[in-house]
Amino acid sequence: MIQDIAPHVYHVEYKPTIPSEKDMLLIYQGHTILAGYQENQLCYPTISDVRTVFPEIDRKVKFLFRIDDTDYYELRTPELPPFGCWKYEDLSILRNAVPNWLGFAGITGYQIHTWYTDNTFCGRCGTKMRPSRKERAMECPNCHKISYPTICPSVIVAVTNGSRLLLTKYSSTHSSHRNYALVAGYTEVGETLEQTVHREVMEEVGLKVKNLRYYKSQPWSFSGSLLAGFFCEVEGDSAITLDTEELSTAGWFEREELPAMGSAASLTSEMIEYFRNHAEAF
Repeated sequence: MIQDIAPHVYHVEYKPTIPSEKDMLLIYQGHTILAGYQENQLCYPTISDVRTVFPEIDRKVKFLFRIDDTDYYELRTPELPPFGCWKYEDLSILRNAVPNWLGFAGITGYQIHTWYTDNTFCGRCGTKMRPSRKERAMECPNCHKISYPTICPSVIVAVTNGSRLLLTKYSSTHSSHRNYALVAGYTEVGETLEQTVHREVMEEVGLKVKNLRYYKSQPWSFSGSLLAGFFCEVEGDSAITLDTEELSTAGWFEREELPAMGSAASLTSEMIEYFRNHAEAF
């Protein structure tokens, strides 16, 4: 999955230092990121690269995180135009980037970048917020409200029926994702993850489920989510009642009929492949 970057190590601790010339810059414009390619591999500009077009770089960067011994920063202003070999690429390239750990860096930085953008002003009193000097947080100098990064818990649900797996496709009005997927949804206020599984399956396909089994989790910065994967079994009638506002189709697939997953980046893809290759577990 996209977060599996070993032997590289992601350090989330907020420990900003003075940028070095080799530290990386993640620069975003809308839903794009400034990137280039060397020998068909994704790369980002360094502090040194950007200094050639913006000498004041040191006083404008904001610390994001560290991978191995390299710090990653973002540059919010000024908005740099493409230069040299660097151009703005749609964030979708990060799902299957080579090397994958740079895809992970790019989309994780985007989640933090978006959070800073969404917390420019205090949601309580409207005063302009300022970054904390000791942790990843925004502070209001007026009412002293502190805002931390928002992470949305969500579930990915693989509903099984013997040798069959339930797959869905989103409607065009709900999502731009066009491949087969599993039932998924956000956890609501006051709800457990297990309750979310039961509710989302009922809402999307009208089925009752039993024997929930937690599989694993995944940070999914494309939507600012923390995904929790569950396998479960259909209980009773397996006839599908489709939520046509969210889904365009849903159906049962025999193990040998499951469509090939084109990407190994997502928890959804891994769970479908796990069902395909581990008949003994079901």
